[in-house]
Amino acid sequence: MKTVIITGATSGIGLETVRLLTNRGYRVLGVGHSGKNCFRAEQELLTVNPNAQIAFYSADLMQQRQVLRVVEELSVELDKTGGELHALINNAGAVRSWYTTTEEGYEQQFALNHLAGFLLTAKLLPYLQKGKGRVIMTGSGSHKGIKIHWDDVMLRRGYNPLTAYKQSKLCNILFAKGLSDRNLGIHSYTVDPGLVKTDIGNKQTGGFVNLIWSMRKRSGVTPEIPAKTYLYLCEQDPAPTGLYYHYKLSRRPPICEIPYSKQVTSENATRLFTLSEKLCGIEFETTLSERKAVS
Repeated sequence: MKTVIITGATSGIGLETVRLLTNRGYRVLGVGHSGKNCFRAEQELLTVNPNAQIAFYSADLMQQRQVLRVVEELSVELDKTGGELHALINNAGAVRSWYTTTEEGYEQQFALNHLAGFLLTAKLLPYLQKGKGRVIMTGSGSHKGIKIHWDDVMLRRGYNPLTAYKQSKLCNILFAKGLSDRNLGIHSYTVDPGLVKTDIGNKQTGGFVNLIWSMRKRSGVTPEIPAKTYLYLCEQDPAPTGLYYHYKLSRRPPICEIPYSKQVTSENATRLFTLSEKLCGIEFETTLSERKAVS
């Protein structure tokens, strides 16, 4: 039985992806923000599919100490079943109305939407390599039309919540590009879910951001539509070779590669990779060798 880990697994796109994966016989380890949300999601899934192979773990992934803590919990579970990870879906995300920071002093959208997935992937890399696995990021078409603010990546000067979100989504696809460039024995992708009816823009937001998202999401698709793209990227054998995928209802077949920003270059991917290692206090190669030494 193949194992998939997915963050942001208790609602929206994440929950629907868990549902699809468990229905197809995958074992899914889901990460949610709170124990309450994890319990609710697990009960909801098991009510419909009592045979679903699922387990949930709670962690505030904005905080790096909690990423490291949940990695240890996930590692214990993976070690019980041969240590192979078929896919890691970095789906957790957030929107903020104002400038707020984590314990490390990092802007929260950048911390959760990018750094959490970067650190989680680094720490789980040996399991992914053993399973010849796939890393899938939840991106957005909003990554286009923006550049990384290299001189102020946390946007401390003149903070704009939309700019912060768009930049974090550009980081998602640059991270996928950086992983691909390194030839680590895994595959990496970014999914553009399109406009989806979820509450991401209503959680811990207020004022203008909350109002705009409440109106905008009415035109979105339901979460089960983009969830099919994650299932596709997990199921295809051999693994797809593209980088950026989207589900288009008007197209046959509906799941296809789509164009992405010209900012997605190897140069920018390497620069972000180096910065992210520094902000997380790790090196991918060192993390890998340390885990191999233990196992």
